Amino acid sequence: MEFNGVYHQASDNYCYPINDEELIINIKTGYDVREVNIIKGDPFEAGILGGGEQWNGEKEAIVFKKRLKNQLWWTTTVRPEYKRLKYYFELITDEEHWFYFEDGFVSNEQFNLEGRSRQCFVFPWMNPADVVASPKWVNDTVWYQIFPDRFCNGDPSIDPPGVVPWRNKGSVQNEESFGGDFAGIIQKLDYLKDLGITGLYLTPINESPSSHKYDTTDYTKIDPRFGDEEVFRQLIKEAHERGIRVMLDGVFNHCGYYFKPWQDVLKNGPDSEYFDWFMINEWPFAGDGSAARKKQFYTFAFYDWMPKLNTNNPKVRKYFIDICANWVENYGIDGLRLDVANELSHRFCKELHTRLKEINPEIYILGEIWHNAMPWLRGDEFDAVMNYPLGQSIKDFWIDKSLTNEDFEYTVNRCYTAYMQQTNDVLFNLLDSHDTKRLRSDVKNLDEYFAQLAVLFAMPGSPCIYYGTEIAMEGGYDPDCRRCMPWEDIDAGRYNERIRIVSQLLHLRKQEPLLKSRNFHFPHDYAQYPRVIQFQKVGWMDNYIEVIINCSDEDIEVPQNGEILLQRHCIDTTLLKNGILIRRIKE
Repeated sequence: MEFNGVYHQASDNYCYPINDEELIINIKTGYDVREVNIIKGDPFEAGILGGGEQWNGEKEAIVFKKRLKNQLWWTTTVRPEYKRLKYYFELITDEEHWFYFEDGFVSNEQFNLEGRSRQCFVFPWMNPADVVASPKWVNDTVWYQIFPDRFCNGDPSIDPPGVVPWRNKGSVQNEESFGGDFAGIIQKLDYLKDLGITGLYLTPINESPSSHKYDTTDYTKIDPRFGDEEVFRQLIKEAHERGIRVMLDGVFNHCGYYFKPWQDVLKNGPDSEYFDWFMINEWPFAGDGSAARKKQFYTFAFYDWMPKLNTNNPKVRKYFIDICANWVENYGIDGLRLDVANELSHRFCKELHTRLKEINPEIYILGEIWHNAMPWLRGDEFDAVMNYPLGQSIKDFWIDKSLTNEDFEYTVNRCYTAYMQQTNDVLFNLLDSHDTKRLRSDVKNLDEYFAQLAVLFAMPGSPCIYYGTEIAMEGGYDPDCRRCMPWEDIDAGRYNERIRIVSQLLHLRKQEPLLKSRNFHFPHDYAQYPRVIQFQKVGWMDNYIEVIINCSDEDIEVPQNGEILLQRHCIDTTLLKNGILIRRIKE
């Protein structure tokens, strides 16, 4: 047996309660394992621990599995009668038979030795307070990310000096300000509602000298070039009236150069009352922009003008958690995205979670983490993270033409076996953002562009499109990905067909509960076509939604059955060219 392919632990995404009654148990094995059984029972069924008890447990087959690139992921759900579970596994290949305990593998002969210990896996107790609970509304939400300065200028009277005329086409620079504001967003709320949007994610709105606002000067003030508190409250009120939630961006890993506490440090050095608000190693600082490289103080990346905040400091934690609490209480925001979330102290994240959930138990706390984020997703820090691994995996399939539908299956399954199922429901799924190249600039073919969006909107989680995605707006790496929204062309109808297709996908996602479901599998009906993706979202009573996407230049025949929900380049629903077919099937 491939022993190195087997892994389980009685915690995190391998063993966890999905609710007060049910426990999810997952185990990885190699492909040589053809059968997995779990032997389970109450730890005290045969007596107290260490009391000479002969504990056996009940055997049950694990039948559900997902394919990873080099391993199988087996899943079962159990209902421990007394909220606790003791268990081990039986692994069977074509030629071998092993038992898997917490201390390793045991042969059949060893298993039957009288007096030999059985160091079982144990889940001690299903405490309700420890069950990871995610805000249920998030799974129903379709997000729209807005970079306020470049979205819409609705109130020219508050434009800052030196504002640049709106640029309907072409590249932009971060040094340029175009006057986008809250009033402009309010004016476009009906457009967003018609598009199918139910959530707005705004990049930072606090006072800052830049257009991007990730170098905050004053966390207590809204940047006047966007409007004031009254206009922002109006934005949230009118968004809520249209069924649209609002999420703000919190930048607490670092601040801007002109943040008053940092200015006090620059003036007074170690005598500043704010000296330990930052991560300072050496004083005085080099004045040539090299202090971060010299490790005199830590910063965001190596930018001396974005000093890193010390969220290990109780005063710093209180200051910023009070800021966030005010946003929830005073403005009524629905979500908070944390910038550079993986560099914040875990203590800060835990205290923030406790405070905000006390104010609004349904608030959505999202972390910007680009890698596996299990340490932050145990229920006491973030509800979810930005699911960059999924977005990158989707794009890779179209960029790398050598990848097959099996590779696609492996990578999608990897993304959805990394966390608990209730976390998967609210992962923030995206294909591009203000930090990346725009999808359209990576994908020159519109058929491929819409196909990737179709995959995004059929995945578990909470999908987000970046402003301009609906018109396939182009843009290279930062700052080019932050171009102005071309309202003149949109209003002239030049993008109507693109908007129609994206809106159709958005509305289909809202209308079809199965598209939001975490239950999906890959049936391999088109295995002979390596560039054809097929997966099914499974419901009750043999009801499922099937997604077929032909990513090749070869036409494929598909059976003419089910109710067509969306089709692109599918002739008479039997011949699928380089396009999309989504249908509901009842058997």
